[in-house]
Amino acid sequence: MTAPLTPPHRPSSDDHHDRQKQTAGGEPAGPLGAPGSHSPQGSHWVPSQEGREELRADLRRAGLVAAVVTVAGVLMGFLWLWLAPRVPLVSDSTAVFLSDSEGEEAIGADGTFALLGLAFGAVSAGLVFWFHRRGGIWPTVGLAVGSVLGSLLAWQLGTRLGPTDDVVAHAREVGKGVIFDAPLEMHAKGVLLAWGLAAMAVHLALTAAWGPREFEGEWASHGGWGSPSGHPSPSGPSSPSGAGGGASPDAPSDKA
Repeated sequence: MTAPLTPPHRPSSDDHHDRQKQTAGGEPAGPLGAPGSHSPQGSHWVPSQEGREELRADLRRAGLVAAVVTVAGVLMGFLWLWLAPRVPLVSDSTAVFLSDSEGEEAIGADGTFALLGLAFGAVSAGLVFWFHRRGGIWPTVGLAVGSVLGSLLAWQLGTRLGPTDDVVAHAREVGKGVIFDAPLEMHAKGVLLAWGLAAMAVHLALTAAWGPREFEGEWASHGGWGSPSGHPSPSGPSSPSGAGGGASPDAPSDKA
C-alpha cells in the first residue's frame, strides 16, 4: 500500500485577508523594498525625501561646474587674443589689401582657438573628475554646458578686445601704405565645439579608468554565487533530511 501524499501548503482565506489588510494599512513597498517609493495606487514612482535631497545636491554641483567652466572662458579669450596670429593689411587710399597675399594668418586664428579649446577641455575635465569622483550624470551635464558657454564667451571676448572691425576707418586713421592688423575673426565656427568634445572625451576616459563601480556593491549583496557567505558551496544544495541522506517527508513511501 502507498501512504497518502502530503498536500502542498495552500494559503487559507484568512491569510489572504490579512495580506490585503496589511497592504491597505501600511506603506506600499517599492521595487527595492523601500517604503514610500511608490504611490498608493502602485502605478507611479514617487521619490523619497532622501532622493529629492540628493537630486538637489547634484543639481547644485552641476550648476557650480557649469559656472566655473564658463568663467574659464575669459582666460581662454585673453589667450586667444594674445596667441592668435595677426593678418596684416595695407591701404592705398582707394582700397584695403592683404600685405602678404600668401600668408596663412587668416586660418591661424581658427587653429589657435581649436588648440586652446582642446587644452581647456582636457584640464577642465580632469578638475571636474578630481573634485567629483563619485560620478553621476549631472556633473557631466554641467561640464558640457559650461564648455559650450565658455567657448562662446572666449570667442566674443577675443573679437571685441581685438582690432576694430571697421577696416575702412582704421585704414584712413593709419594712413596710406601703413600696415595695420585686421580684426580678429573666426571663419570656422566648428572650432567652438573643440572644448566640449575634448572635455567629454577626457572625462569619459577618466571615469572608465578610475570611476566608481556601482555593480560591485550589487554583486556583493547577492553573495557571489548565491550563498549567504559570498562563496559557492562545494557540496551543492543540502538535503532537507540532513546528513543522513534520508528521503523527504513529503516523498511517497511504500509499506509492506
